[in-house]
Amino acid sequence: MALLETPAVFGIIEAVAKLREIELRLERTEQQLRLFQKVSRFMVREMSLQEVLRGIVDLIVEFTACDSCLVYLVDNDDLVLCASNTPHPATIGRVRLKLSEGITGWVARERRMVAISREAYKDARFKFFGDLPEDTYEAFLSAPVIARNRVVGVINVQHRQPHSHTGNEMEVLATVGEQVGCLLVLARMPSTAIEAANHAELVLSSGPGTRRA
Repeated sequence: MALLETPAVFGIIEAVAKLREIELRLERTEQQLRLFQKVSRFMVREMSLQEVLRGIVDLIVEFTACDSCLVYLVDNDDLVLCASNTPHPATIGRVRLKLSEGITGWVARERRMVAISREAYKDARFKFFGDLPEDTYEAFLSAPVIARNRVVGVINVQHRQPHSHTGNEMEVLATVGEQVGCLLVLARMPSTAIEAANHAELVLSSGPGTRRA
């Protein structure tokens, strides 16, 4: 039996492959944690809300290596495009769809994530916009933006070519959707209210079983 065909050699090769797989998983987990940390830092900086959303979009694009990331926010019964990484800024604030329209509207209504690996434009829920090149993209990943248990928007990630979304990508988008929801709640609070608030009293008075001396 040749040396390269011995069970011991096969065992070493298998162990090295498993070790490499573990290293890749750890590296991806570290990237995920860094993404969450960077999003959290955006939440405490003195920046305009549009600047923060654009920064978050850029982070999502970097993490998922997607071709497009769009953030829609609720405006009464509509979803309005408020942030994008794509070079057509004229669509910001102008592209709207009803909560009853498109995959994006479905995600907002159902509070559920959607992941389509190919031919997303053939999905029965898909809505076409003549001025958005993303209409022809193959892969589509969408997650709701949640604030105080309410859907306040949707984040869409799209790839031009077919793309199988990983569990990490779906988890990241869902978590970032929750972070953006918290960001929107904070953005509605004036800085003077935050500075003047008695935060300890707020927490202690709202907790169950509050005891008084």
